[in-house]
Amino acid sequence: MAIARRASRPRFTLFVCALAAVTFITLDARDGTSGFIDTTKGVARDVYSPLQGAVDSALEPIRNAARGVRSQDQLEAENARLRQQLEDARGDALEAENNGRELRALYDLFNIRYLPDLPRVTARVIASTSSNFELTLAIDKGENDGIAVGMPVVTGSGLVGRVVETSQSRSTIAMITDPSSSIGVRVGSTGDIGVAKGTGPGQPMDVDLLDIILPVAVDEIMVTSGLQSGAYPAGIPVGSVRTTDTPPGQLTRNVTINPVVDLNRLEFVQVLQWTSTP
Repeated sequence: MAIARRASRPRFTLFVCALAAVTFITLDARDGTSGFIDTTKGVARDVYSPLQGAVDSALEPIRNAARGVRSQDQLEAENARLRQQLEDARGDALEAENNGRELRALYDLFNIRYLPDLPRVTARVIASTSSNFELTLAIDKGENDGIAVGMPVVTGSGLVGRVVETSQSRSTIAMITDPSSSIGVRVGSTGDIGVAKGTGPGQPMDVDLLDIILPVAVDEIMVTSGLQSGAYPAGIPVGSVRTTDTPPGQLTRNVTINPVVDLNRLEFVQVLQWTSTP
């Protein structure tokens, strides 16, 4: 019973304070009671202050929780903004890297040291086909740009292939590693000649008909000879010697070469406006 009475006292005190407040407001509206009312208001404030402090203390955890929620929302918004800035920076870096790569490729094209007098058309590679039977590229220039079937296709490093099909605004290029490719080549140091044949994607090219007497060194560069029915003009780099050996009893040596052009990373090429003569 004592516990019940103690629990009811705060409620009773609040009731008395509220009743007193109403009474004071009523008396304050009448004349001649302002002094009494002012004094009583002071007493009421003194009584109410501890209650207000208790209420404030009780509500403080709730206020802190609300401030925490607002802080968490602000933190998440800031993290999202920073993540977006990071993605934008990465995108800018990739774009700059791509632009730099394209600029270097174009620089190589316009600084070709071989066959400088031949007119040429610069084109972008737009597609490629790679299989055991066909290795081709598609470029964004065609007959309207002065390109014809049979024209050689090059980069700053050397020979890519030749045009095998054209339309008004597109052309198809058969690469030198295509199994149907056959190119007359010459060893730069000796002038010895042979025929380089494509063997498929990612494979070295085989070279036949090289004289067994003349030496061929690994890493030596072979260029187009200009002799095999005039399919290519002379002097375009084709490949570097990868292997060379002479089997017993044979009159020719076995040689393989790696293309000097990275055929897997072509972005721009130049078509030499040159066609073979019958």
